[in-house]
Amino acid sequence: MNNNALIQVENLTREFKLAQGKEGFAGSIYNLFSRKHTIIKAVDNISFSINSGELVGYVGENGAGKSTTIKMLTGILNPTSGHVKVAGVVPYEDRISNAFNIGVVFGQRTQLWWDLPVRDSFDLLRSIYRIPENKFRSNYKELADALGLDSLLHVPVRKLSLGQRMRCDLAASLLHGPKILYLDEPTIGLDLIAKDNVRQILKKINSLNGVTIILTTHDMDDIEALCDRIIIIDEGQIAYVGTMDQLKADHVRHKILEVEFHDYNPELTSLPMLTVIKSEANKKWLRFDQGGASIHEVISTLFKDYCVKDISIHEPKVEDVVKSLYENGPASFSQTVLK
Repeated sequence: MNNNALIQVENLTREFKLAQGKEGFAGSIYNLFSRKHTIIKAVDNISFSINSGELVGYVGENGAGKSTTIKMLTGILNPTSGHVKVAGVVPYEDRISNAFNIGVVFGQRTQLWWDLPVRDSFDLLRSIYRIPENKFRSNYKELADALGLDSLLHVPVRKLSLGQRMRCDLAASLLHGPKILYLDEPTIGLDLIAKDNVRQILKKINSLNGVTIILTTHDMDDIEALCDRIIIIDEGQIAYVGTMDQLKADHVRHKILEVEFHDYNPELTSLPMLTVIKSEANKKWLRFDQGGASIHEVISTLFKDYCVKDISIHEPKVEDVVKSLYENGPASFSQTVLK
């Protein structure tokens, strides 16, 4: 275990007991007296660490174990076995101390009171967290400036747009000055402009205040835009831990070249290592599988043998990489956990 890490997880396991019963009326009577159970491991012996100030994506398919892990980190669930410390606190042993160290934002839920104005919710949270008045005013001013909240203070929560409510929820989760912020689908349902606003705010909170952020989401654009490092969980087990660059270096084996030619639809006979995946007038999208030739050699040949007007190189998005890993099964993941 990395004793210098802010979040330390070692051999963490959480099991659930799933009842199996017979169907029908007679079966329901039978189930009263005799019922079999199956043990499901939602999280299976996982280990990782997260340092102070990191912005980490924690991703996986539905049912992979993401939410169960976060619930153990926040103290909602006790683990079946293993160890976890968050800012020096064992979450499920000291939930109150842990609550002061963390903030939580769920994209589909709110911690604000639905019929009250936003300011009233903030005042209630100030009382719950016992925030001193001077600290509350200082924290609120900083958050209000960053999130543009002044015009929303007297609006009932139920009348806020989704993007406005998300900004208010972010402020509510940070008013007490937590060290760690857990985000679960923070941009779900937001339009492109609202998503970008939330991403910029999170970057600012992370860089200026040093808040450690753990992001769980199915929107891989959020992960790619925000996260320095990614942890992938698959069927309850850690499948990959590494930086975004490491993930691409380990698993990206091709690039896409978008080439615009002066000629109309030329035949690329001198470049057998390229595969045409799309053609449109005098523009082609070419897949280059990294092997014998280098990308520099390919581009040089293109400019030497063909009338190239413009060229751009695209690497697969993180979403495509992760999707490919899941489609190819557990063997495609690197099992080396990179600290």
